[in-house]
Amino acid sequence: MFHATPSKFISRLRRMIPGRIARRFVRKQDGAAAIEFAFVAAPFLALTFAILETAMVFFAGQTMEAAAADAARLIMTGQAQTTGFSQAEFKTQVCARIYGLFDCANGMSVNVRCYDPGQPIDTSLPITDGLLDNTKIGYTPGSPGSVVVVSLYYQWPIYVTMYSLSGLSNISGNKRLLSATAVFRNEPYGPTGTC
Repeated sequence: MFHATPSKFISRLRRMIPGRIARRFVRKQDGAAAIEFAFVAAPFLALTFAILETAMVFFAGQTMEAAAADAARLIMTGQAQTTGFSQAEFKTQVCARIYGLFDCANGMSVNVRCYDPGQPIDTSLPITDGLLDNTKIGYTPGSPGSVVVVSLYYQWPIYVTMYSLSGLSNISGNKRLLSATAVFRNEPYGPTGTC
């Protein structure tokens, strides 16, 4: 039995409870894993999505390179010239070689330029004020023996915006201008001429 008065017992109990609760709180680690995961989850998920987006951009670029090389054969062998392809018809041939990743009909730009042998070749991106400049895009497939540059351009949207700081986005609107280029000399499918 207690030999202390009830008021002393209550004051002693009050002094013991806060210390006991504090010690119990310090010893308990039930939510530690959840709190640590909360600190690590956001950067981890951002990095994961950034890696996936970078992989998609490189995969899309490789797909465009393959389509540019494949479609360029139509010009190199003279099929596009002898058939009389327009820029829209050649773009249709390019889009037939690209599967699934792109809105090719509405988003792909096709630039075909002809150069006479020995003439300097311009392969700079057609960007003006941070936007794709369609006035710098044309279609001149050339004649036999001409040097031809076929370039494809696509504005790929960037979703992980932290990459705008690291350079994945290279045009305005948080987009990456993907480009694929094939440079070749036309085969002698007919009489040699100039561009």
